[in-house]
Amino acid sequence: MSSDFEAYEQDFGTLTAEITNKIGRIPKLGGKEKTQLVLNVDKQLEEVRELMEQMDLEVREIPIQSRGMYQSRLKSYKGEMEKLEKDFKRSRIAYSDDVRNELLGEDAGSSESQLMKLSEERAHLLDNTEKLERSSRRLEAGYQIAVETDAQAETTNAQGEPTLRGNSRVTLGTLSDHRQQTILELKCVESPDV
Repeated sequence: MSSDFEAYEQDFGTLTAEITNKIGRIPKLGGKEKTQLVLNVDKQLEEVRELMEQMDLEVREIPIQSRGMYQSRLKSYKGEMEKLEKDFKRSRIAYSDDVRNELLGEDAGSSESQLMKLSEERAHLLDNTEKLERSSRRLEAGYQIAVETDAQAETTNAQGEPTLRGNSRVTLGTLSDHRQQTILELKCVESPDV
């Protein structure tokens, strides 16, 4: 049984080497050649998947005392298979340098102007971020003042001092003269009618 597994391992090694070679060539090709190579690699990957299934079945038939070694080898092959599939996906969407230059323009100056534009945009974003942080700090400070003012008003009310509500809060206890207190009360009574 282990001889079958070892034969599958040899087939696996051969197939994965061919696939790796082809995956490396895919981004450099274009048109029909690329399509053909992609289809070919896809077909070979399917063969490798079937080979992995056969290997898995062989491992299940191996006696338990020897199975651990083969299971670890199979696990590493599965990891290699996953890596191949990821590389294949990347290679299918990758463009060759020629295609990239054709799409972006071969002009070296255009890449410099793009870099300049990107650095200007980055500087603009950093400026906006700083402004946003300053505004956030100001809002937080204003909120803190409002909370403290509210707390002071509550303690003043809790102490039994009457307050007048208008544009600002004035405590009657701050007036030292009874006459000033009467004038203030009169003005407060008159102002709602006006």
